[in-house]
Amino acid sequence: MDGQILGRLLILAGAVILLVGVLLAAFGRIPLLGRLPGDLVFRRDGLTVYVPLTTMLLLSAVLTIVATLLWRLFR
Repeated sequence: MDGQILGRLLILAGAVILLVGVLLAAFGRIPLLGRLPGDLVFRRDGLTVYVPLTTMLLLSAVLTIVATLLWRLFR
């Protein structure tokens, strides 16, 4: 991988992290994430177990699409 391409990729990754940080600072959390149908919550006496299945699948799909687009863009 060429150094110039790696530099651009790192700048883009930093911009994405900055954007997510600003969104989290402004709103406290990303809307709808963590409360999707299919996210499991088990509550018992003094214990709560949270398993965000749908959220993990959605984030995985989105990140896969973004990574594929970036790979094709910088290839």
